[in-house]
Amino acid sequence: MNRSQAKLTQGIDWPIVGLYLALVIIGIMSIFAAEYRGDDNVWQNIIHLNKNYSRQMMWFGVSLVLAAIIWLTDSKFFTATSNLLYAGGLLLLLLVLGIGKDVKGSHSWLVIGGFQFQPAELTKLCTNLALAKYLSSQETDFTKLRSRLIAAAIALIPAAIIILQDETGLALVYFSFFLVMFREGLPGILLVIAFSGIVLVLSALLVDKYVLFTIFSVITALVIYFMRREIKRKRSRLLVIIGVYAFCSIFVMFVVPFAFTKVLKDYQVRRIEVMLGKENDPKATYNTRQSMIAIGSGGFWGKGYLKGTQTRFDFVPEQSTDFIFCTVGEDFGFLGSVIFLGLYVALLFRIIFVAERQRSTYSRVYAYGVASIVFFHLAINISMTIGLAPVIGIPLPLVSYGGSSLMTFTMLIFIMLRLDADRQMVLR
Repeated sequence: MNRSQAKLTQGIDWPIVGLYLALVIIGIMSIFAAEYRGDDNVWQNIIHLNKNYSRQMMWFGVSLVLAAIIWLTDSKFFTATSNLLYAGGLLLLLLVLGIGKDVKGSHSWLVIGGFQFQPAELTKLCTNLALAKYLSSQETDFTKLRSRLIAAAIALIPAAIIILQDETGLALVYFSFFLVMFREGLPGILLVIAFSGIVLVLSALLVDKYVLFTIFSVITALVIYFMRREIKRKRSRLLVIIGVYAFCSIFVMFVVPFAFTKVLKDYQVRRIEVMLGKENDPKATYNTRQSMIAIGSGGFWGKGYLKGTQTRFDFVPEQSTDFIFCTVGEDFGFLGSVIFLGLYVALLFRIIFVAERQRSTYSRVYAYGVASIVFFHLAINISMTIGLAPVIGIPLPLVSYGGSSLMTFTMLIFIMLRLDADRQMVLR
């Protein structure tokens, strides 16, 4: 490597680049394994972009060009344009509501020159930049309620628009930004409240609401009895206890039933009921059952590359996108799956390491945003394929087929690498 080449690559975090390349290549190989048939003319398919694996190779090439452009861009460009890019992302989301195209039940796609593009993917990047810009501002005091509400609004406004596009799965990913806010000082009690809310929802779905009401009443009476001395000293504690009791009761008696009958669509309710074991309709459980069969059939060692039957013969739905992990599980078995997931774990830990060595709040917040987005996608997608979460259409980062997803994750990662290379600068 000569001096000019060394200067060009100076500061780049090679472990992250290596993990990025490994995951993308595994993704292309997995898509190929899911689509390959013995009589296929592979080179013809690559040249004419007839298959998903050939199109993914094209998107990989485009992504590398984007990565190179980002690496050659001054870091201050991202801080200067963060809010503008966020506004542009919101505008694209609103544009989809007007002229978007329906694809597989969601109105979340734009068609540009014969290519389909999903703005909800790109807006994750824009939101991460805007959140980093806001939290790093000298005027932002994140200990104040007003600042926390503004930060929450930055994350939730695009999520609300995406829900209107019937793309609930991608909308959920925007809640990953709250992990970033916890790193920056959001009180842990809010995490406890959020977890308690999840427990209440699950309880309302699994237990009769009148039984729950009785349980809440008994627990409240016991708490009042055992805290009677403290309540005598401070009457406000009684109001807090009664307030919590009233909220929990109203939530399970009215809010959850209303959401599941008036807000969520029928197919979304069925998917949740499948996950909880309340739905036995073979049509509703087909995707998850086939996914689990494919992964389980790989055993410990796997059937071998291109030797999987469940994925190669179309038993698994969406096997190149949402259920791409099935191909890894069937072809390479438990051992291969563990190694594959180990690459993601290594990537996440390396991103966190990079985040913690930043001098700039902007760079740290942005890097934690990247880690949170990757983690949410990974956790939900894998849980979905093994039956621990409802099927909500979230791709596996860098591996699932999709140009919008691959380019977005590429830009997320390489902007972080660009900021890290300039970590001695204080960016705002």
